[in-house]
Amino acid sequence: MAERAPLLDEHAYSTESQADKVYDRFTPTHKRLITCLVAMAGAMESIVMGSFIPCVPAVAKDFNTTGVVINNVIGLAKIVLVVGTLISAPYASFYGRRPLYLVSLPNTFIGGLLCASASNVPQLLVGRGFQSIGAACISSIGANVISDLYKLEERGTAIGIFYGATQFGHLIAPVLGGSLATYSSWRVVPLGTAIIALINFVIVVLFLPETSHPGMRGIEKIRMAENLRQDPSVQGDRTGWRFILLNPLRIFLLLKNYILVTVVNMSAYMFTPKLIHTNRVMTPLSYTLGPRYGMTSPYLIGLCFLPAGFGDIAGPLIAGRLADIAIIRGRARRQGKWFPEDRLLAAIPALLFFMPCALITLGLSIAFIPGKVGLTISLICIFFNAMGLHSVIGPCSTYLVDLFPSQGAEFLAVVMGTRYAFNAITTMVILPIIHQFGIITTNTTMAVLVWLGCILLYVTIRNGDRLRA
Repeated sequence: MAERAPLLDEHAYSTESQADKVYDRFTPTHKRLITCLVAMAGAMESIVMGSFIPCVPAVAKDFNTTGVVINNVIGLAKIVLVVGTLISAPYASFYGRRPLYLVSLPNTFIGGLLCASASNVPQLLVGRGFQSIGAACISSIGANVISDLYKLEERGTAIGIFYGATQFGHLIAPVLGGSLATYSSWRVVPLGTAIIALINFVIVVLFLPETSHPGMRGIEKIRMAENLRQDPSVQGDRTGWRFILLNPLRIFLLLKNYILVTVVNMSAYMFTPKLIHTNRVMTPLSYTLGPRYGMTSPYLIGLCFLPAGFGDIAGPLIAGRLADIAIIRGRARRQGKWFPEDRLLAAIPALLFFMPCALITLGLSIAFIPGKVGLTISLICIFFNAMGLHSVIGPCSTYLVDLFPSQGAEFLAVVMGTRYAFNAITTMVILPIIHQFGIITTNTTMAVLVWLGCILLYVTIRNGDRLRA
């Protein structure tokens, strides 16, 4: 299962080869430990973002401003996520995975301290920016660490576990953030994220090795070339460490690849329904649905994030395993030939049924069903939408890593950067859109977008050979 130019040489995956030995550098126990470490670090993004949303009313009151202003701070911080993702990918491929963790986690730590000590909105924005850029770098390279460790038939399950574990932050962060804002102070929330970042930094320093495949990092290739030019008989590295400025925008040249464009569009389509839930049901809950359902404290608001958190965890775990099963069965059916689009079949049920049905039902519930019954139905829909969302993102991300093993960081960065950019823009405009057109019309439009995404993915599955040629 050699991972050499899979777009051009698919039969390289058909049989076992010497290249499989690169995945034997770490024992199964060591692989599970590394997966656990990068998942803990990867959860920083969901903790940084999720813990702050229930604090919006308290922050607005403390700074004598409105919830809309603080919501815009959240949106601007998500734009910084885009920057962090684009910057981190080229350096993760050039210098390796470990150095990015050692740089990013201190940024998150510093950002947490700045937020906790902020006395006005601009200072808060600076702190959120530091937090966001650090968290983005961490979350964007985690899947690449997993792909360094696991073979093709194991990768989907492993990345599913990684994504599921990182989404654990979505489950606990809003509850903890709401609880701290209710019973202590909202400033304890960013201080807590700073402490978590510091703990992760110590763990990475002590236990995380470099996982990049030997000889694949850009700095290694430069060193080998310079050593040979200087004196081929000299063994070892004589060039030393140095910083090389890389252009993060060059990764957008990858958009000329149709397969990447497909996954980018899928990412944008799939993230739209999640934004509807986050911004229509969660972020403004204190001002709209909260009083209607008798919820006035940040703690109760945080509890409403639990269904989405459970869905975020369940989706990648289920879809990752189903994607690996599809790969294994597909190869058996074709006498060992690898067809990478088999992995995408795991995303079809979510696109065709779970997400659009959850969206439409949610809109109807919010509009017509009051009281506890309406809230219960809404939270169930949030669970299925979140589960469906990550049932799509996981297999699509793994699919890109399968196809482009040496450029996995860059390809995933384009997808994640597009997702974060779409998220940031929608965060700031979604409420006016809903107020103008209503929740039913908005959610139905989002459901149609999901079905269009399903068609786009189906075209990719059906025409994979031609597109990759």
